[in-house]
Amino acid sequence: MKHSIGQGKLVRDRIPQLIREDGAEPVTYAADGEEYRSRLRDKLGEEVAEFLEADEDSAPEELADVLEVVRALAADLGVDADQLEKIRETKAGERGGFTGRIVWMGNR
Repeated sequence: MKHSIGQGKLVRDRIPQLIREDGAEPVTYAADGEEYRSRLRDKLGEEVAEFLEADEDSAPEELADVLEVVRALAADLGVDADQLEKIRETKAGERGGFTGRIVWMGNR
């Protein structure tokens, strides 16, 4: 299901409660599986964009938002945080991480 910005956005679970505490009444519904996956992917792009625009002070908080969405995407795929970490570790063991700061310029 395709949706546009005008058709709402995925928000954290407590946002409706916080809106009510501020005196407004939110209009919400729970997305079905297909829409949820689509909206999570949109949310990942949104959170990554916010991280890329963040200054050094707000970058850790924005990165935590990215991680929250990544974990929700993993859970939707049936992968818990521990399994995701094991997959990451395996891939890092095979191909390395990014701590070496290596920039590839192509081959000769």
